Amino acid sequence: MPVLQEVHDIEKSFGPIKALRDVNLKIVRGKITALLGPSGSGKTTLLRILAGLESPTKGTILYENSLITNSNRNLLRQKATMVFQKSVFFDTTVFKNVAYGLKLREYSKKEIKDKVREVLELVRLKGYEKRRAKKLSGGEQQRVSLARALVLNTELLLLDEPTVNIDPKNVSIIEETILRVNREYKTTIALATHNMFQAEAISERVALLLEGTVRQVGTNQEIFGASNRYLASFARLENVFSGISKINKADTSIIDVGQNLKIEASFRRSGETTIYVRPEDIIVSTNPLSSSARNVFKGKIVSVSDFESVVKLRVDAGKEFVVKITKRSFVEMRLNVGSPVFLTFKASSVHLI
Repeated sequence: MPVLQEVHDIEKSFGPIKALRDVNLKIVRGKITALLGPSGSGKTTLLRILAGLESPTKGTILYENSLITNSNRNLLRQKATMVFQKSVFFDTTVFKNVAYGLKLREYSKKEIKDKVREVLELVRLKGYEKRRAKKLSGGEQQRVSLARALVLNTELLLLDEPTVNIDPKNVSIIEETILRVNREYKTTIALATHNMFQAEAISERVALLLEGTVRQVGTNQEIFGASNRYLASFARLENVFSGISKINKADTSIIDVGQNLKIEASFRRSGETTIYVRPEDIIVSTNPLSSSARNVFKGKIVSVSDFESVVKLRVDAGKEFVVKITKRSFVEMRLNVGSPVFLTFKASSVHLI
């Protein structure tokens, strides 16, 4: 496989803190590589090094087999574009924010207009040209950030948690855009994420980062095809439950995770099992839903975290579940700490770790 960029024995220290240690990684040309790990594992620092925004304390960087040093680090900034978790916008229109990089590169007005129109259509923001970027929702702003990077048409696109704390609709649009850009334009993409099912869905190669070190690199099948102790060790992964699984007559599995809580999964497995349910896959309601979903649990909200258009809830249903709902749904259901709720999710939403 042709390698676009690689790092060898990379270390990065910030004073006494060692953010990265002995990192070795190859970014394969034309592929999507996920840097998968919990918060604090070094994903963002590694992306910044790949982008030429940080220099390593120790180690070697190669781009197309050329050695990158402090004297030619600008080469990476010409070849790669990074989209940050939280972008800063000029207090002006969407069009002008997206066009800014093209103006610096002295494109003609017609070229800028055509390129901006094309990329806004790609991220489904056609018609948003005259809107103020700072007035958009968090998810829409992230799509503007992605458009601002895509319009430069660089060889390497680096994405730092591009869908964290945004609503499901915008998550879907961003993920579809990433896949389309890779497939149609052959753009090489490195994506930092803590969501292993996002990594599984949209990447072809995965690098697992834990405590500043790349513990494992491989294809999706190699990483997710079997039980993986590194995946199971994500200490901050939400909605992870362990228990004894039994295959039932419906050809599904029932996992007893304790506290009188039994979760039904669509896979067949017996014995000790660890499972995961994405917060976005859990429906919250104030009354039981009429649904074919196999898992319905009654609980009580024990904490609320507000992330602009999305609200994160922790619900005690015997075991603590983390769920994400839109701000609008939260307000319409008049929810708060202490509110009784029902949690509903399908057996197919239960994933094996």
